Amino acid sequence: MSECTHNCSTCGESCAERTAPQDLQVPVNGLSHVGKVIAVVSGKGGVGKSLVTSSLAVAMRRLGKKVGVLDADITGPSIPTAFGIHTRAEGSELGIYPAETRTGIEIMSLNLLTEHETDPVVWRGPVIAGAVKQFWTDVIWGDVDYLFVDMPPGTGDVPLTVFQSLPVDGIVVVTSPQDLVSMIVTKAVKMAEMMHIPVLGLVENYSYFQCPDCGKRHAIFGESHIEQVAKELGLKVLAQLPIDPAVAAACDSGRIEELEHNYLTQVAQALAEQEG
Repeated sequence: MSECTHNCSTCGESCAERTAPQDLQVPVNGLSHVGKVIAVVSGKGGVGKSLVTSSLAVAMRRLGKKVGVLDADITGPSIPTAFGIHTRAEGSELGIYPAETRTGIEIMSLNLLTEHETDPVVWRGPVIAGAVKQFWTDVIWGDVDYLFVDMPPGTGDVPLTVFQSLPVDGIVVVTSPQDLVSMIVTKAVKMAEMMHIPVLGLVENYSYFQCPDCGKRHAIFGESHIEQVAKELGLKVLAQLPIDPAVAAACDSGRIEELEHNYLTQVAQALAEQEG
């Protein structure tokens, strides 16, 4: 959009209206009614973002909420694996129906559309971003209280598309205890601020390993600085997750819904209490 090049006081409000930011949000599928949209983001890959997304979805479902998960990590989709979903999504002239997990969580991922789960997605950025947008406009989510969006890492095309196109109510930033954590988290938080998306808080994964024999905690990936980072950014630390082999095994085998203990139960409760 071109910028105004003359004295706006001579033309009133019409000039300001022409140069106002354009609303790029797209409508959800007509058969869908989505309450809150929560995006789970990370500044870098490999920090357990998909684990946090799926765990939040399971915890929220256990609170009696209707939950959906939009897997926006097109080139590295892992949500279907965590839930043990290996079927293909079905479509009709009305749209695409998401797959449903054992406990009734609706999920949509590119893995549900490709012929084989291992087929690589060799697409350029705009095509990937367009696919994510279609997961919002073309998928029949039905009545969903919470839609969690598993974002790809970084601040590229897909995060920008999601923030501009979907009515995101807030983001959860996932990180790990590493020396570069402050810079990486700050980049993700600043992007959210630029897009006027509220940051709900930070979740640190791989915070520690607790010895099953003596109970002592060991900082495998270094001492945590998350409290300091959160204070500098004026954010909350929502949770610090341990390295738990049982959780990793459950995700790899598609049994995340079967885990009795969920480390993000309190986070889900806090999000649910913010309704209204």
